[in-house]
Amino acid sequence: MRERRAARDRCRAREFEAFAAGTAGRLLHAATLLTGEPPGTAPRARRLLIAALARTYADWDRLGDDDPYDRTRQELALRFAYGAWYDRAWYIPRRRRAAGPSGILARLGPRERVVLVLRLYEGVPEEQTAALVGLPVERVHAICARAVTTVRRLALAGERSREAGS
Repeated sequence: MRERRAARDRCRAREFEAFAAGTAGRLLHAATLLTGEPPGTAPRARRLLIAALARTYADWDRLGDDDPYDRTRQELALRFAYGAWYDRAWYIPRRRRAAGPSGILARLGPRERVVLVLRLYEGVPEEQTAALVGLPVERVHAICARAVTTVRRLALAGERSREAGS
């Protein structure tokens, strides 16, 4: 009995390792976009990814027909959204928080970033994104449109300032 369980655990570990090796790069990029950190050094994104992968590994036997990538991506988005809410909680004084990441995506709110990354980077349909973040489809559409407009405006402003500085 122990040998059979050990063999099953080894098989499970190999399956998960293959999954993680194949998807970790794309998921880390998504986590980096969510956190708004620079791609080279993204400790918060790495912690977010590790937590999401750990949860997927814990649920590996119960996934059944579910796609593990979708489940991990969902966990990643939910952990980011919860963490963003927690960072803004009333009992954390603003002056004690570490300086946030810089960049265009960092200027978006957490909800806008989640919707933008899921819709444009991951290609998740509006209906699934709405179900994932717990908003109506129309609201997800509006948030995505506003975020795209903001990113375009910030990108154009950055180009103009670079041209003026040259």
